[in-house]
Amino acid sequence: MSKPDELLTVLAATVESEQSTQMSLTVVTGGTVITGRLAPEAIWRQRVSEVLKDSDQLGPFATAFTSLEADGAPAPHTTPTHLHFHVARILQGTMGIPETGGMYRVAISDVNAWTVGDFSYSDH
Repeated sequence: MSKPDELLTVLAATVESEQSTQMSLTVVTGGTVITGRLAPEAIWRQRVSEVLKDSDQLGPFATAFTSLEADGAPAPHTTPTHLHFHVARILQGTMGIPETGGMYRVAISDVNAWTVGDFSYSDH
């Protein structure tokens, strides 16, 4: 979409204002299907930072996610520009990658299609 979907922007703003991590969403962006739960940006940044801190090779990158919280995070009433997924998977065929879920950031303006809820998949 060249112009961000207004309803999707409202959903993202509600996730931010309610500080909820329970909203399940599936989006198509660039031909890729991502399914999972949305998180407020500050919570998403904190979780990514924690994962990076635990890595010997990637630890130094953790501060990029926490340093922006103080000065670069959106103000409470600004319009969100990105969706922040946690416990999310990229769907490929009958598989979800990664199996345990990952952290993805998607520009709302890059979403081609979406639906409320997440897709389940099984080997059966």
